[in-house]
Amino acid sequence: MGKRSWSFIDLIEENKQAIVILLFLISITGGIVGYKYYRHTQDDPEFCMSCHLMQDAFKTWQSGKHRDFQCQICHTMTLIEQNKMMVSFVVRGSKTLKQKHGRISPWNACRGCHVSDVAQGSKTLTNSYGHARHVFMQNISCGKCHFGNLHQFSPNQQACSECHTDRLIHGLGMEGMQCLNCHNYSEKAPKMITSERCLRCHQELRQKNVMSAVNCFDCHHPHGKIKPSSQDCLKSCHGNESKVGQHNLHMTKAGLQCLDCHKAHRWAVGREQAVKICTRCHAYKDPAKFIY
Repeated sequence: MGKRSWSFIDLIEENKQAIVILLFLISITGGIVGYKYYRHTQDDPEFCMSCHLMQDAFKTWQSGKHRDFQCQICHTMTLIEQNKMMVSFVVRGSKTLKQKHGRISPWNACRGCHVSDVAQGSKTLTNSYGHARHVFMQNISCGKCHFGNLHQFSPNQQACSECHTDRLIHGLGMEGMQCLNCHNYSEKAPKMITSERCLRCHQELRQKNVMSAVNCFDCHHPHGKIKPSSQDCLKSCHGNESKVGQHNLHMTKAGLQCLDCHKAHRWAVGREQAVKICTRCHAYKDPAKFIY
């Protein structure tokens, strides 16, 4: 036993330099292999295909808007989570795994790239408002409003009504419309809607008249009273008009309402309109003299 040990020590002593070089080469090779494996697991989307049945998800990723970003940017795991999942997979199989990197971590990673999208308007109303209101002001997660089905992140129209239970659509054929038909997250206005968006559907309405500067939703409230009345006109803007010219006479004695003479989206009563409207009650009079 002593001679063998002595011979082994002698062998080490005689080949010390070669052994050091061999260990150094093994360390370098191991480091290179380990680094390549680490980069493969952290940066290569093909790694996801090595242990998961991910063909459908992989294909939708390749054809989607996020195809230029590696899976691992959104599907993140800590080193502890990786080792825990690996041990659990070996011991118990894939059915028992709770994979946070599949359904939870991607939603938390959205802001990393889309911070400029959600930040617009967070402090002022000079930019888009929708994401700022929901993400920053109300701290709603991206997954609450967006679908995440196989890399398709389209808005979930039904999610709006889960929070806005008092914002149902009423009347004039709008009952079947979705919220995003009217509300646009990129709009600058707090209501996330502009008159231009209304006129995309209501193209028959005159866009240039005495009320052009007023937003459609200042008079029409799709979630409540969509058709304004004469009392709404007087209460909101035209409270003093009842005291101007012949308005008071017609309203108190004749019992006329604003909308009896002022037709929606035309409003002004000119000579052509006065011939038809005024003569229903009395002889024609020049409408220019009405305000005196």
